[in-house]
Amino acid sequence: MRVTATTEAAASTAADTIVVGLVEGEGVPHDVEDGALQALVDAGEAKARPRALAVTHAAGKRWILVGLGSREKLDAEGIRLAAGVAHGRAKELGAKTLCWELPHKAKEHDPARAVVEGTLMAAYAFTAFKSKGDDASGGIEELVISDHHDHADAVARAVVVTEAVNAARDLQNTPANAMTPTALGERAQAVAAAHPETLSVEVVGREEIVARGMGAFAAVAQGTDEEPALITLRYEPAGGAVADSVPVLGFVGKGVTFDSGGISIKPGGGMADMKYDMTGGAAVVEALGAIAALGLPVRVIGVVGATENLLGPRAMKPGDVFTSAAGLTVQVDNTDAEGRLVLADCLHHAREQGAERLIDVATLTGAIMSALGRVYSGFWADDEAWAADVAGAAAEAGELIWRMPLHERYAELVKGSTADVANLSPPRTGASSTAAEFLHRFTGGVPWAHLDICGTAWDSGRAYAPKGGTGVMVRTLVALAERVSRDSD
Repeated sequence: MRVTATTEAAASTAADTIVVGLVEGEGVPHDVEDGALQALVDAGEAKARPRALAVTHAAGKRWILVGLGSREKLDAEGIRLAAGVAHGRAKELGAKTLCWELPHKAKEHDPARAVVEGTLMAAYAFTAFKSKGDDASGGIEELVISDHHDHADAVARAVVVTEAVNAARDLQNTPANAMTPTALGERAQAVAAAHPETLSVEVVGREEIVARGMGAFAAVAQGTDEEPALITLRYEPAGGAVADSVPVLGFVGKGVTFDSGGISIKPGGGMADMKYDMTGGAAVVEALGAIAALGLPVRVIGVVGATENLLGPRAMKPGDVFTSAAGLTVQVDNTDAEGRLVLADCLHHAREQGAERLIDVATLTGAIMSALGRVYSGFWADDEAWAADVAGAAAEAGELIWRMPLHERYAELVKGSTADVANLSPPRTGASSTAAEFLHRFTGGVPWAHLDICGTAWDSGRAYAPKGGTGVMVRTLVALAERVSRDSD
């Protein structure tokens, strides 16, 4: 979909369909000559209730009126959701060029960005494995953002980031027999190839993972014949244009492309969705691509540990002990707690590569869904300044995170009986926080944050991402890079 911004009045554009947002008690901001839009409101057909829709024809165009709720409660997420439902109705009606008249007095919510994000995410469809007979063509071809002020820069930025979100959704939704660790590595190589001057990549397999002492990562990969991949992306802005005060960021993603649970096998119900256990890795790869496309003045190292977790004659067993790259020994009490094993070695690798701030993104624990459902991602941090940066970035991006506790009593629960640490604490004892404390043991004192996205990575139910992969945390990682570079000027 082409996306442009204009200062031309919406009614004067070439759009066949125009969207107007309704705020409670404020009426239609720019009506047509015969008052057809306000008449729709007066008749009670068009309502300001959030996401209520009404359609009419006037002045040679189709008009969609969408409710935005009260001015006091209006925020960027409300605008994103309104854009999502408006896109759905416009597509049903056969629109080709859709123009949004931006809500008045909503500058603080960056409405242009929110409309672009909501529309492009709602327009997403995963059709790579559909037969030719299932024709998904015929959708909206162009989105125009109309306002008195020029929003071209905000629109261009939103397009880059939202396309990265949708690319991550493609990776999440691709079946595991196609989205192998090798394929994820190839995607990282393609992203880097699109930005050869600023983004480089290294992808190594099983032999090199073992040679680097990554015993925890290698243990997870033992059970599959698929070649694992340690993916390292490095972004260096053109001309080295980075202030000395800007720390090197380390983005670390869990890339388990299929998780059966290993010998501690998962129940059959829902296992088909375990292709999305690489969501953290997808977010890191695509966020690095967006950061490179935006040319942000910050250095970023992206590390993804990609493997399958399967059963097999060589698979790790409960009770096995392995040595991590950090030198800590790990006892495997449950083979379905594999993500933290992969991340342990990847966090160490990011530190070795020069990361001065760490954030990992992972579908780590089902337990986080019991605490936060599909609404918030769990968030842990061991440094208050870094925590504030991450929380601020998530707020700017419009992705909900909730601070969870780190505590020495949780750390006690991951001490091993036969090794330094155990990969699973006793049952029903703060599983998400003990998983975070396990990872904490491998951060080496570098300021670190952890995002558990198990609940938010899939089937969000939002108007712009109701089913399948959500591309969660791509927006937050990009906003974090922006925030760090901006705050360190």
